[in-house]
Amino acid sequence: MQQLSSIFLFYRPFFVWSYGINFLLLLLGCHVVALFLLKLFLIIVLWYFITETHAKRKLIFYKNLGVSTLKLFALFFLIDVVLSLPFILILKEFI
Repeated sequence: MQQLSSIFLFYRPFFVWSYGINFLLLLLGCHVVALFLLKLFLIIVLWYFITETHAKRKLIFYKNLGVSTLKLFALFFLIDVVLSLPFILILKEFI
């Protein structure tokens, strides 16, 4: 349970950006599957950026809790999909 709450803590700063990307891409007419593939790509870029720069010091906290980097970013994507899907489906009805 502590691992999951720490992953939510990692996701919290990216929450607004995620919804902003959803809104922008839906306005541009992007399909749901393409949207999630693009977000998966962006999460992979974020993983690369964090692991290759000084920002990897932030990952020490999660490693001490027993959360590997792969597990952290995989659950990050899963949480993003679960929280974004209702928003996308509701927004798609109005656009």
